[in-house]
Amino acid sequence: MPLWAVWVAHAIRLCVLPSGLWRIALALGVPVGLTAEELRASYDVPGWGTLQIILLSVLVEAVALLALGLVRPWGEVFPRWLPVLGGRRVPIAAAVVPAAGGAVLLTALTTWQLTVWGATDASDLTLIGPSYAPLLAWGPLLGVLTFAYARRRRSGLGRGFDGALAGD
Repeated sequence: MPLWAVWVAHAIRLCVLPSGLWRIALALGVPVGLTAEELRASYDVPGWGTLQIILLSVLVEAVALLALGLVRPWGEVFPRWLPVLGGRRVPIAAAVVPAAGGAVLLTALTTWQLTVWGATDASDLTLIGPSYAPLLAWGPLLGVLTFAYARRRRSGLGRGFDGALAGD
């Protein structure tokens, strides 16, 4: 496993962290660039919006953690505790297709969001911008990591975790 790929996988987790912390602060009513009136009107905070925003933050972090599968053994061999699939090879396409699609989608969404920020009054972005800016790297980093995973697995270099894949 190339060390740079492991670093990229961990960098992806860190890319989503600032926006998640910003959203959690928002959900808890901390003034992070929005007024109390804007919080109530746009996000239902305090209220059900608080729970929804916190759950969204947890979900986004969990999705980012999936990038670790591209550099960890469970991205090449299903964990033994999984019924039916446990111990079998992860088909390359089962990891590459969703990861590549996610990379394209994330790049498109964050680029589009950047254009929306550009149309917004800069004073509104004092805390939001720096919190969300690292998300711009998520898609491209995932794309690079996905390419490296696919290349490594197709070349047969994916046997480095324990010397052999299950079923060999």
